[in-house]
Amino acid sequence: MEGLIGKKIGMTSVYTEDGKNIACTVVEAGPCVVTQVKTEDTDNYNALQLGFAEAKEKNTTQPLQGHFKKASTTPKRKLVEFRDCELGKSLGETVTVTDVFEEGDIVSVVGKSKGKGFQGVVKRHGFAGVGDRTHGQHNRERAPGSIGAASYPARVFKGMRMAGRTGGTRIKTQNLRILRIYPDKNILLISGAVPGHKGSFVIIEK
Repeated sequence: MEGLIGKKIGMTSVYTEDGKNIACTVVEAGPCVVTQVKTEDTDNYNALQLGFAEAKEKNTTQPLQGHFKKASTTPKRKLVEFRDCELGKSLGETVTVTDVFEEGDIVSVVGKSKGKGFQGVVKRHGFAGVGDRTHGQHNRERAPGSIGAASYPARVFKGMRMAGRTGGTRIKTQNLRILRIYPDKNILLISGAVPGHKGSFVIIEK
């Protein structure tokens, strides 16, 4: 699996050759540095660890500082491992957008969704509420309704959809197409929406 680490810039739209206007996400992808090479002999599997975005040395732990010095690079904020990666890069080399992607490629994007705080069942799970306002109901439009049975099982089953913290979870969006590549700026235009807020890290997998 090949890929890059990137940063979500925002959204825009582009026109295709047949005149369609397609919404797309702007992602700054790379350049990434190979910070570790894992092989079958040393780690029982093949992988490339990539680093992205500069970090201050004072905010980097000493073990990680030594890890980056082995790769002859500066500390990085984000490290991601790509298994069975066949880019042919060695320790300390740089991976750019054109090394991995071409226009028209189908990719998956992994990101952390926006946190929405504590939410009720209507926003969190799409409930419709208990009933209409008629027939004497005045405060049940957004209520969850019954959550369990009577004396048996005398408890609420695990996994019951209820109110709670929403968002802030790892999400993978699949089957997105790369519409444009701007190698000089390390920019990808990816069709559709990508999880996360502006400035958040994303992982683009091919």
